[in-house]
Amino acid sequence: MQRVLTRLQQAFVLAHQWAYQRSGGRIGASLGGRPMLLLHTVGRRSGEPRTATLLYATDGDRFVVVASRYGGPVNPGWYHNLLAQPDAEIQVGRRRIPVRAHVAEGEERTKLWELADRVNKGGYTTYQARTERQIPVVVLEPR
Repeated sequence: MQRVLTRLQQAFVLAHQWAYQRSGGRIGASLGGRPMLLLHTVGRRSGEPRTATLLYATDGDRFVVVASRYGGPVNPGWYHNLLAQPDAEIQVGRRRIPVRAHVAEGEERTKLWELADRVNKGGYTTYQARTERQIPVVVLEPR
């Protein structure tokens, strides 16, 4: 059953991403009251452009995203892409912002995890309970 729900979530996210991209950010900047951004990376293996739709929190001028993958056993592809090439671009609504990524550790991770989990209404705590890996928190700082 969990696998079916995850597949449905993924299909919904792809449809949401399609609408966000096709509308130039006029549609999709919020989903269920949660802020959403488009993360544009380069595939670490393919070298091809990749886009992921992610919930985000803000910490000052920084954007915080969580590599939850719905609590799956491995980190999402976008996370690995950022490790290989931390310079990326995000779209927040209609704004495009060049960013540099770093993985939060220690006290910074704890603070930002709590912030992002509040924005996601406890969803990340639920995802963390599903997996043995520590779900990474990624900071996207404007360049």
